[in-house]
Amino acid sequence: MNHMNVTIKRLSLYVVGLFFLSLGVSFSIQAAFGVSPVSSLAYALALTCGLSVGMMTIVANVLYIIIQVILSKRFDLKESVVQLIITFLFGFFMDATLFLVQLLPTPETFAMRIIFLVVSLFIVSIGLLGYFNAKFPLMPYDALTYEISKKFKMKFSKAKISCDLINVCVAGLVCIIFIHSLGSIGIGTLVAAYFIGKILGWLMSRFQKYLVRWIDKNKEEITI
Repeated sequence: MNHMNVTIKRLSLYVVGLFFLSLGVSFSIQAAFGVSPVSSLAYALALTCGLSVGMMTIVANVLYIIIQVILSKRFDLKESVVQLIITFLFGFFMDATLFLVQLLPTPETFAMRIIFLVVSLFIVSIGLLGYFNAKFPLMPYDALTYEISKKFKMKFSKAKISCDLINVCVAGLVCIIFIHSLGSIGIGTLVAAYFIGKILGWLMSRFQKYLVRWIDKNKEEITI
């Protein structure tokens, strides 16, 4: 029974984490300074083809799954299906949260756009706090980062930076070719790349122990 309670709590934390992640990205889209590296390709595809950000989030994550299979030279059906389910859930959350954020007054002044950007950084970090501490399967982008780190014998942090850079470059290229602007890439992309890790580290140091205690008193803390 205790194991079932722990699983339900972890699943709840995971879903809430994904929701906050998508909500944070939606705030950064409204800020219009450029989105975080993780979401840059999905948003670039949405800008170029006119489909929803949620739909293009699914497309981008399917691409990440395919690249994982190519790099690892193996196909795990169960693992891929789980990643697809996560992808569809995150895609749904992206469209839902963007709809909710667009109900707020559009940030037209520079100061309001800055506020939206700062809010997005903290909300994304809160989402990551729940997402990582739930210890459920990684989203395709993070799973791909792990695969790159394993394949090329890199530290996860270095693989993360490499993956982010490649994603941003591809997103920028897509925008330049199709809409003749950087589109999804901007100063907000650099700000997110630098500050989200810092904010997450600060949140981890202060709140992780309470989350771990809530999930299971015997559960060991994880370090990011």
